[in-house]
Amino acid sequence: MRVATLRTSDGCRAARIDGDRAILLQFADVRDLLERPDWLTQAKAGGPDVALETVAFAPLVPRPDKFFCVGFNYLAHIAELKMEPPAYPSLFAKFARALIGARDPIAMPHASEQVAWEVELGVVIGRSVRAADRATARAAIAGYTIVNDVSVRDWQMRTRQALQGKTWERTTPLGPVLVTPDEVDDAVDLRIQTLIDGAIVQDSTTADMQFSPADLISYISTFVTLDPGDIISTGSPSGVGLSRTPPRWLRSGETLTTRIAGIGELVNRCVDEDAWAPATSKAP
Repeated sequence: MRVATLRTSDGCRAARIDGDRAILLQFADVRDLLERPDWLTQAKAGGPDVALETVAFAPLVPRPDKFFCVGFNYLAHIAELKMEPPAYPSLFAKFARALIGARDPIAMPHASEQVAWEVELGVVIGRSVRAADRATARAAIAGYTIVNDVSVRDWQMRTRQALQGKTWERTTPLGPVLVTPDEVDDAVDLRIQTLIDGAIVQDSTTADMQFSPADLISYISTFVTLDPGDIISTGSPSGVGLSRTPPRWLRSGETLTTRIAGIGELVNRCVDEDAWAPATSKAP
């Protein structure tokens, strides 16, 4: 199953995606849907439908209670940075104002000249868990989505803490859909890519992760309860701009495409932050 959060004339609505149609559900967004214990049944309900090509995607979960990100989780990425694999997951957070939809522009901040791309598999929590073993953690996954952890590197590198470079407002595309684990074989080996103006800059597979989604949920839930609609962004593969010679940064006017096989793609144009506006629906 595939579900999304769409912008409508009446505000955001959760929707089930069936082929080229979006069926609107009676929930404010995907988090609202996931908070129902029988959400899979609820998501099968009928409702008004619109052509998928006419919709505007909001961030998959517009206001997650918690959004964890993982650094240094792909072995080839760790190698390109000339680091040793970490013993434990490296964690930081994002806040809701950083999130944008699958076709929204990325707001390029005036305060930085070093804005970077990082394609990541997003894990969406479907039930509350605390101190979960790996089996319980795996069962808590509602599905998978796509994140681009757009990073403001010059601010990130000011201190040893990454947060100040990771949660700039209107910079992090999230979506377009949640895909349930059965549709993507639990995301164990999915091709994952970033393109800039059509040129591939990252090309890897989720099989290169050191810590699996279940590992991450088990680890994080040791110290905090994870709830429906929480997101874990599982780290980025090799090919980041920082590792290039010379380093490569995003520029206004470029289009960032983020793909994960079996899930879909994000397409986001980089614009001056003063020119930012969300994508709008063409549906009646």
